[in-house]
Amino acid sequence: MSGVEVLASATRSTPWEGRLWLVGGYVRDALLGLPLPEDVDIVLETDALELANYLYEHRISRIAPVTYPRFGTALVIIGGSKVELATARRESYPRESRKPFVEPATLREDALRRDFTINAILKNLHTEEVCDILGMGLQDLDQRLLRTPQEPAKTFSEDPLRMLRAVRFRHRFGLKPVSGLWGAIRSETQRLSIISMERIRDEFTKMLCQESAAAAMQDLLDLGLLELFAPELAAMQGVEQGGYHEKDVWEHSMEVLDNAARLDIGDEQERLRITLAALLHDVGKPGTKTTDESGRARFFGHERVGAEIADTVLRRLRFPLSVSRDVVALVRNHMRLGSMPVFTPAAARRLKRDMADATDTLLTLCECDARAVGRIEKGIDFESIRALLAQVEVETQDRGFQSPLTGEEIMEVAQIESGPEVGRLKSLLVEAVLDGRIPAGDKAAAKSLLLDVMHKKPPNG
Repeated sequence: MSGVEVLASATRSTPWEGRLWLVGGYVRDALLGLPLPEDVDIVLETDALELANYLYEHRISRIAPVTYPRFGTALVIIGGSKVELATARRESYPRESRKPFVEPATLREDALRRDFTINAILKNLHTEEVCDILGMGLQDLDQRLLRTPQEPAKTFSEDPLRMLRAVRFRHRFGLKPVSGLWGAIRSETQRLSIISMERIRDEFTKMLCQESAAAAMQDLLDLGLLELFAPELAAMQGVEQGGYHEKDVWEHSMEVLDNAARLDIGDEQERLRITLAALLHDVGKPGTKTTDESGRARFFGHERVGAEIADTVLRRLRFPLSVSRDVVALVRNHMRLGSMPVFTPAAARRLKRDMADATDTLLTLCECDARAVGRIEKGIDFESIRALLAQVEVETQDRGFQSPLTGEEIMEVAQIESGPEVGRLKSLLVEAVLDGRIPAGDKAAAKSLLLDVMHKKPPNG
């Protein structure tokens, strides 16, 4: 049984039977015929913490309840589902904080404090009665309207993160904002500054992992929200590129992001990496733009500058180091395929050495980028590049692109003591492997090359 079914069964013939109401995304997605979320929200007009303790004491919940007495909520885990139990409440907010004063309330008052009408529809856990307690949720869901239960400025002021959720829901469900909603967001944008970067990051991440990521980013820009947490991205707007680029940096980046977001990638972390890299790949262009004598725009070193900016943005948004490190590497290397006239075996080895497991992701990013440029005489031959990389992979197998000889072996062959010269010779062997002059891991070939180098070396260096 699902967590919802287990909870319903466990509370029959108890004081809670008929008094527990599903609310939020679970009800909304069920009505839309979408896959049901794993997280479940339950609201009741009695003490939620008492119910949470009952579920734990009767071994219905797998964990002791995680309680938040100030808000009257408790988190339990039932049948693999995270279930948040909440006492119906009303809230009031001081202007300088998003931490509300809370007091018990009716189900209707509780519905009024929620973010959007489509998330305020109730469904009784036991009878399965659907209750549109505000009288607007079902109609808005049917007509695909995005509406707040109260005046939108009040709703957004109380919890400014709802402005980001408005953008995400609009594109996830194909909703049309009702009159005045977008204007209210514009009037309350500065309130977003009281929200933690971690919460902003989580909403931002959910947007990027939707097929509509580019459209959501455009809304963030147009509403003035993006400027508040990633001004470096907003700075790309209006930066003309010329040449084979028919769009400015922002427009081009949105097309690359759209290409990436529509890829069939099952792994959510991989999807996040490629969409972040697509969004950020040209973020260094505004600060590196120059114009040559013919009037052509140039962006020398934008990939290096962009990598530094990407690192700053991702750190600000508190992305995990593993994510930011990979995305920064993708931004730094996204010009490598297009900057060389011929992709040689040596180039393939160096690319594999530098990008390792992210090599395929880089090629995917470059393909998304290539499809988003204007007319260009000769594109990148990705098929040949992939074939060459596969060949290099077979050649090196698990040996990698290291020096075939250790420092001790180099000292023995070259008859030298420990010191900088050992490091120089090891680097020489690494370059020889990358250039294809000696096979990866071939100690005999490495010793032969080393002896040849030492033989040709002039006296006294």
